[in-house]
Amino acid sequence: MNKDLEQLVQLSKYDVAITEFEPKIANENAKLEVFLKTADTLNSQIEDLYKVIDDNKNKRIKNDIHLKELAGKLAEILEKGKVVKTEREVKALQLEEEIAKEQVSFANDEIVRLDDLTVAKEEELKELKEKLVEEEESVKEIQESVGKVIEELEVARADVSKHRTQLFEKVDKKVLTFYEKIRRWAKETAVVPVRKQACYGCHMKITDRIYYEFITSDDIKTCPHCGRIIYKDDSAEA
Repeated sequence: MNKDLEQLVQLSKYDVAITEFEPKIANENAKLEVFLKTADTLNSQIEDLYKVIDDNKNKRIKNDIHLKELAGKLAEILEKGKVVKTEREVKALQLEEEIAKEQVSFANDEIVRLDDLTVAKEEELKELKEKLVEEEESVKEIQESVGKVIEELEVARADVSKHRTQLFEKVDKKVLTFYEKIRRWAKETAVVPVRKQACYGCHMKITDRIYYEFITSDDIKTCPHCGRIIYKDDSAEA
């Protein structure tokens, strides 16, 4: 393998390595995002429960007020009953009293229902708060772990980028232009090995004649099928 090709192979490996850092970092952030979303969901559920509990308590207050109003109404009906004279007036008061007592019964039942619902929601709220504390602890641990991994990845990426820059400056400009031209469409597969007489970019078999020229020449060669720069992978052949 001549010097130019050797440099291109190494440059391509650096480019591949640099490109692979982004998905690795994204993957680490995705791990954290799962825990953050869970914590956000729990916070949202807790907020909704607070609203339900407050709403139930407000409804209970309204029912308490209504009961006091009904008690006053029943007392008023009792006083009226002492002075009514006609049977028609008596029946009207009795009907009014029955309606008021039904409303009292309904209000009391509603208060019991609201109290039971509030107790249940407060218990659910307590459980969600405990889960949130656990989740926030997990988030903290994951943040530290992810932060450490990302920091290591960033250091490694900086190191690879440094070596790439150093190599980039050494590569012949014409060879570099040729490489960049192919890399524009082939991306990280601009330079690929040939294994078992096949290009590992397009996976097409190379004819015997072209393969012989390829292995017996030191020149930079491209795949006759896809146009990628190819090199013999001595380690794989061994």
